[in-house]
Amino acid sequence: MTTRRPRLSKSAASTIVVAMTAGLLTVVSAGTVAAAGRQPELASRSTAVVAQNGYRFRDLDGSGDLTPYEDWRLSPRERVQDLLKRMTLAEKAGLMVHSELPTSDGLYNIAALTPLVQERHIRAFITRLSAEPQIMAGQNNALQALAEQQPLGIPASISSDPRNGFSVTAGQTVAGAGTTAFPDFIGMAAAGSTTLTKKFGDITRAEYRAVGIHTGLSPQADIATEPRWTRINGTFGSDPAQAKRLVEAMITGMQGSPAGLTRDGVAAVVKHWAGYGAQDNGYDSHYYYGRYAVFPGNNFSDHLKPFEGAFRADVAGVMPTYSILKDLVFKGHPVEQVGAGFNEWLLQDLLRGRYGFRGVILSDWGITGNCPQACLENRPPNFFVGPWGVGMPWGVENLTVQQRYALTIHAGVDQIGGADQPENIVTAVSNGQLSAGRIDEAARRILFEKFKLGLFENPYVDPQRAAKIVGNAKFQAMGDRAQAASLTLLTNKGNLLPVSDRRVKTVYLFGVSADAAKARGLAVTNDPAAADLAVVRLSDPRGGADLTDLNFTGAETDYAALQKAVDAGTPVVAAPKLDRPLVLTNVVDRATAVLANYGVSDRVLLDTLFGDRTPAGRLPFELPRSMDQVSQQLEDVPDDIADPLFPAGYGKRYR
Repeated sequence: MTTRRPRLSKSAASTIVVAMTAGLLTVVSAGTVAAAGRQPELASRSTAVVAQNGYRFRDLDGSGDLTPYEDWRLSPRERVQDLLKRMTLAEKAGLMVHSELPTSDGLYNIAALTPLVQERHIRAFITRLSAEPQIMAGQNNALQALAEQQPLGIPASISSDPRNGFSVTAGQTVAGAGTTAFPDFIGMAAAGSTTLTKKFGDITRAEYRAVGIHTGLSPQADIATEPRWTRINGTFGSDPAQAKRLVEAMITGMQGSPAGLTRDGVAAVVKHWAGYGAQDNGYDSHYYYGRYAVFPGNNFSDHLKPFEGAFRADVAGVMPTYSILKDLVFKGHPVEQVGAGFNEWLLQDLLRGRYGFRGVILSDWGITGNCPQACLENRPPNFFVGPWGVGMPWGVENLTVQQRYALTIHAGVDQIGGADQPENIVTAVSNGQLSAGRIDEAARRILFEKFKLGLFENPYVDPQRAAKIVGNAKFQAMGDRAQAASLTLLTNKGNLLPVSDRRVKTVYLFGVSADAAKARGLAVTNDPAAADLAVVRLSDPRGGADLTDLNFTGAETDYAALQKAVDAGTPVVAAPKLDRPLVLTNVVDRATAVLANYGVSDRVLLDTLFGDRTPAGRLPFELPRSMDQVSQQLEDVPDDIADPLFPAGYGKRYR
C-alpha cells in the first residue's frame, strides 16, 4: 500500500495555492503557453494547486509537490501508469462498478451517495435525474466535490441514457428537461442524413458536458429486424449499411472527432453487442422469458455491420446485450449459451480479437443481480424491476452474485453496470478467480478515459453557462429541422397536404395541443363535424397478451378519435408515431392523409401540415399489412415480408 502524505493547510508552503474559499469553486484559468502545451483551466473545491516552472497543477494526492499523474503535460498513458501504482486493490475495484446516483425529492441524496464514494471508492455513476440544466450542473458538481475530497482525488464519470428524444421509457431513456428535442434515433434513420446525425451527436455532446455528464449510453447499433421488438425506436432502422453510417456519424459528433474521444467530448458507449434486434418473437430480454435472440435466417453477420461504424469512429465503450444468442453457430463456432456479458468468445475473440476494440466494455445493468422465482415468472406489463431488485443473469442464474462478478470480468467486461459491490471483485482476486493483472487492465482503460476527458484538471461545470447552452434557440432550430426531415408522408389523398391557412380556420385535435394550434391563429373545436381539418396522433397500440402486437383493434382511445373524425366526414390527417413498424392497414383506408412521425413537436407538426416545412423522411423499415405477416417473418432478417403495406425507404413528397 502506498503511504500518502496528508493534505496541506493554507500555510503549508509558498509554492501552493489553496483552491478553496468557503467551499466555493475556485478556477485557475489558462495562462502560460510553452512547448509542452497550453495551461489548461483548473478547478477545485478542496484540493490545493501547486506551481512549477510557471505552470499550475492540482495537488490531488495532497503531497505538497507535483506527482506524475497530476502533471497534465504527460500523456494519459503515462499518468495512468503512475496512478495505478498508487492505488489499492479496493480502489481499483471501485473503478470497475458503474452505480446509480441515488435521488431524493428531485436531487441527489448525498447521504446515500457518500459511502459509495468514500468507502467503496466508486467513481462511475449513471444519472437518471431529469432536472433543469442549472440544477443538473449543480448536482453533478456536488458529486465531484465529494470525489475530490477522497485520497488521490480521482474524479467521477457521470453517464446518462438518451435524453434528447421524445420517447421516455424507464431504464432506457430519460425525460428531457430543457434539452434540445430531436426525433428519436429511428427518426434520424428516416431522415437518413449523416450530416444531421453528426450534428445531433455534437449537440448531445455540448449539452451533456455543459451539465457535467461525460458518458453517453448510446447509440444503439442494433438493427430493426424483428418488428415486434419494443426497442426499435432507439435504433437506426433495418438497413445495416445505413445504420453503420449513422452510428459512425453519431459517435463522431458525440466524441468530438472522427478519430475518437476528445477533451471536450462525451465517451459514447455503443450497444448492444450483438444481435439484440433479433429477439425471439420480439420479446424484451430485460425479462427472463425474453432472454433469447434467435437467428432462423442465419443472418448474425448483418447484426455486426453497424458496429463497424462505431469502430471506425474509435468508439470509447461497448455495452454487451443481455440476450443469449440461442443455438447460434457463427463461422463454425458454437456460441456459449450465456448472456453476452458473460460470453468470453463474444467479448474477447470477436470484439477485441477480430474487431480490435481497445476501449472500455461496460456491461448492461443488473447482469450480476439475482432473479428469483418471482423474477423468472415476471412479464410485461409488470416492470422488470421488482421487490427482488434488478437481475438479468441469463444463462448463469444458478451462480452466486460474487461468482457472476468474477465471471463477467473474466469474460472481458471492464465495468459492471448497475453494480455497487466492488468488494466482490476484491474477493475474486483473493480467492484466485481473477488475476491482479486483469484488474489493472480494466482500471487502466477506465482511468485513460478520465484523463482524455480532462477530468483530473477540471471536473466541474458552470451552472449559469449550462442554462445558456442547453436547449438554446440555435440548437433547437437544428432539432426542429431534424424533426421535419424525419416526417414520412405515407398517403395524401386528393393532395390534401399541405393545407392552406385560407381554407382551414377551425381544427379538431387529438393528441395535439390546442395552444399550438391557437398560436397559428386557428380555432379549436371538440366537434370534428364543425372542423375544417382533423389532426389525430396515434401511438403504438402495444396490443396482445405480451404487448407486442402492432395493429389497432379499434378499442384504443386515439383510434376511436380517428374513427370519430372519419365518421364526421371531415378531412383527417393521421399522425402515427412509429416506435415500431405498426400495422396501419385500417388507418390508411380511413384517413385522408397519413404523416408518420418518430417524435415531433406540435409546432413542427402543424408547420409541416400547413406547408411551412416539408416532410422529407423515408421509412426506416417496412410496414406490414397484418400481424399474420409479422408472425411469418424471420427475426434476424431485415425487411423480409413478401408484400408489405409500405416497403422500407418509402416516402411521398408534397405534390
